[in-house]
Amino acid sequence: MQFSSSVTHKWKFFRSGGFDQVRLETADDLMNLDQLDKKLWAVLSCPVNGLRFDKKTLELIDTDKDGRIRVPEIIAAVKWTGTRLKNPADITKQSDSLSLNAINDQTPEGKQILASARQILLNLGKTDSTHITSDDSGDLAKILKGTRFNGDGIITVLSGSTDEEKSLIQTIIDLTGSTIDRSGDPGISESQIISFFNQLESYLAWFNQSQEKRKILFPLGDETTIALKILNDVKVKIDDYFTRCLLSSFDEKASPVLNASESEFASLSPLNLNESSAGIATLPLSKIEAGKNLNLMSGINPAWSARIESFHQQVVVPLLGKKATISRADWLEINQIFAPFEAWQSEKPETKVESVSPEEMKKLLSGGMKEQLLSLITQDNALVEEAAGIDSVDKLVRFHRDLFRLLNNFVSFRDFYTKKDKAIFQAGELYLDGRCCELCIEVEDAGKHSPLANLSGTYLAYCQLIRLGTGEKMVIAAAFTNGGTENLMVGRNGVFYDRSGSDWDATIIKILDHPISIRQAFFAPYQRLARMISQQLEKMAAAKDKAIEQKQSAHVSTTAVKTETLGQQTAPSPAAPPAVQQPFDVGKFAGIFAAIGLAIGAIGGVLAAILGGILGLHWWQMPLAFAGLILAISGPSMVMAWLKLRMRNLSPILDSNGWAVNTQAKINIPFGRSLTEIAKLPEGSERSLQDPYAEKKRPWKLYWALAILLFIALYLWDQGYIQSWIGMEAPAPPAIPAATK
Repeated sequence: MQFSSSVTHKWKFFRSGGFDQVRLETADDLMNLDQLDKKLWAVLSCPVNGLRFDKKTLELIDTDKDGRIRVPEIIAAVKWTGTRLKNPADITKQSDSLSLNAINDQTPEGKQILASARQILLNLGKTDSTHITSDDSGDLAKILKGTRFNGDGIITVLSGSTDEEKSLIQTIIDLTGSTIDRSGDPGISESQIISFFNQLESYLAWFNQSQEKRKILFPLGDETTIALKILNDVKVKIDDYFTRCLLSSFDEKASPVLNASESEFASLSPLNLNESSAGIATLPLSKIEAGKNLNLMSGINPAWSARIESFHQQVVVPLLGKKATISRADWLEINQIFAPFEAWQSEKPETKVESVSPEEMKKLLSGGMKEQLLSLITQDNALVEEAAGIDSVDKLVRFHRDLFRLLNNFVSFRDFYTKKDKAIFQAGELYLDGRCCELCIEVEDAGKHSPLANLSGTYLAYCQLIRLGTGEKMVIAAAFTNGGTENLMVGRNGVFYDRSGSDWDATIIKILDHPISIRQAFFAPYQRLARMISQQLEKMAAAKDKAIEQKQSAHVSTTAVKTETLGQQTAPSPAAPPAVQQPFDVGKFAGIFAAIGLAIGAIGGVLAAILGGILGLHWWQMPLAFAGLILAISGPSMVMAWLKLRMRNLSPILDSNGWAVNTQAKINIPFGRSLTEIAKLPEGSERSLQDPYAEKKRPWKLYWALAILLFIALYLWDQGYIQSWIGMEAPAPPAIPAATK
C-alpha cells in the first residue's frame, strides 16, 4: 500500500503554545509531509547530540553527516520508511518489534530487506521468530559472528579456507596490524595484503644483494656487523687524533696546545678519578706529535683503552695483521674496506617483515599466496548487497520505532504540550526547594547559553550535575515556572533524575531572574522592602561596630605611647591596674537620641496622616482604601509579571542549544504551573498539627494588639470620629484665651 504526495491533502491542526501545530495521525499525513508549508513546521533544524533520543537513529537520518537534522532529511526518512512498509501507518504505532509480514515485499528493496531480516534471525538462532527488534538488528558482531564473509572488504582468520591461508592472515595481522571486521574480529584489507607483499619484495631484493656481492659487502664474513659497530664506536676519537697530528706537522707550535694542558690536569687532580671519568674521556686519544702513528698497545688515554683494544683485536688484526701501530693511511684503508657494507646497510628498506626468514619470503612470493588472499577479498566484496541489506534492516526497524516520536518533536511540539510523553529535549527532572522542575535542558556551557536564553523571559537555574559514583558531569538549565524565588540562590543543592532514572547531585551555579508567578509578583515589593531594611540595619550595625573598634584601638595606641615615654624618663613601675570604664556620657549621645526622635516623629506623623485620612472615610470606604493602597504597592509589579509571563517563550532556550525553532512556543501561566510541581500532601492523608518542638505561645502579642487598639480608640474619641459615627455631637474645641490671641 503506497501513498503519493498530493497538494490537496487536508491537514488538521491543534492550538497549543500560542501557535497552530499540525496533527499527524494517518499514513496520508506522513507521506504528504513534503507538501506541508515549511513555515508551519515547529522546527527547521536540530542537533544530533544532547537529545534524549536514540543516537543511532539520528545518525541514520543525518545523511550528510553534518551533526544536524533538517527538514529535507526528515522528509526523506519518512518516504524511505513508508515505501518499505506495506502500511506506512505502522510508523505511528512506535513499536520496537517489526513484523516480517509488515515489510513490503512487492519492491526489490523490500524483498532484499525481508531476506536480510530472515538471515539475521537465522544467524541468531531465531528461525521461528516472525518479528525482529533493534536488539536483533543492531548487534552486527553478534549477527556476523562465525561467518567467513560479510561484505565489508575485510577478511579474518576465519575467512581462510586452508590452514596455510589462515596462518598467513594471522602473520599479516601480527606484523602490520589489523582492521576490525564488521563481526568485531581483527582482520586485514586489500591494501594491507598488497602492502605486505610489496614489503616482502623490497626486503628480499635488498637481502639478495648481500648474497651476490658477499665478499665485497662482508669483508669479515658474519663478524662484519659486529666489527663495524666497534669501528664506529672509536671512529670520532681516532679521526680527532690523526687530525691533531696533521696540525702539528703544519706548525710545530701547535703541538703543546693540541695536547692536554697543565691546567686541564690541574682541574682533575683534586677529583677521585677512574677510567670512566668524563674529564679524562675528553683528553686526546694519545700524545700528539707531528707525523706520529697511533700506537694501539701503549700510551692510550685510559678512558679509551678498552675500546681501542677491541678495535685492535677484532678489526685491525683480521684486516691488516698483527700490527701494534697504524698509520693514517692504514686508518683510511680500514674505513674504505667497510664503506660498501655501510652503503648497503643505508639502503635497507623500512619494513615490518624483517622477522620473516628470506626462505619463507621466497616461498610466499612464489607460491601464489597473494592471489589467494585477494581472492578471499573478492568473495567478501561479492556480499556487499547482502551486507547493505543488514544495514537496511536495522534502519527500517529503528525508523519504524522512533520516527513518529521525532516528528512530534520536530514538525510539531505535541509531546511537549500534551505531556503524554516527555519531549526529546527534556533531560529529566530536578528536585529542589520542595519543587519538581520538568523542563530541564542539557547545555554545554551556561555562559554561552544564557545570553540568548535570557530572552525567553523564563526563570532559569543553571545547575552543575555530578555523579559521584562514575565521575560524570553535566550542566542543565532548569526552568522554575511555579512558586516563589525567595529560597532560590546560587549554591543551593538538589537532586536531578535523568530519563533513565539515575540520580545526580545538582548545585545551582547561575540564575536568570524572571517572574515565576503572579503570587510571587504580589509579595515582591514587600520582600524587597524587607531586604532593604535588613541590609541597611546590617550596614549601620557594622559601621557602629567598626567605629567602636577604631576608637578602642586608638585609645590603646595612645596609652602605649604615653607608657613608653614615661618609661624612658623614669624607672619601671609596677603594672598599672585595669582601666576603669568611662561612665556613659548622656550629653555626647544627645544628638543621636534627638535624631532618632525626629525620625520616629516623622514616621509617626506620616502614619497619623494616613490613618487620619482613612478614618475620615465612611466605614464601607475603608476596605476599598486598604485595597487601593495594596494595589498601588503590588499592582505595578503584578501587571509587569502578568505581561512577562504571557510572553514566556521556549524558543530562545532551544535556540541557544543549536536548534532552529520556527515559531514562538509560549509557556503561558497555566501550562507553566504544570511544568513545575509544588510539594503537597497526598489526597486523603492524615495530618497532625501537634508539634512537640513548636515555640511556646506568649500573650505579649495580644497585649500589644489590645494596647494599639486602645490607643487608636482614644485617638478617634479625642478627634470626635466615634461620636460622629454613633450620632453624638462632638465636643467643641476648647476656647483660646484672649491673652493668647
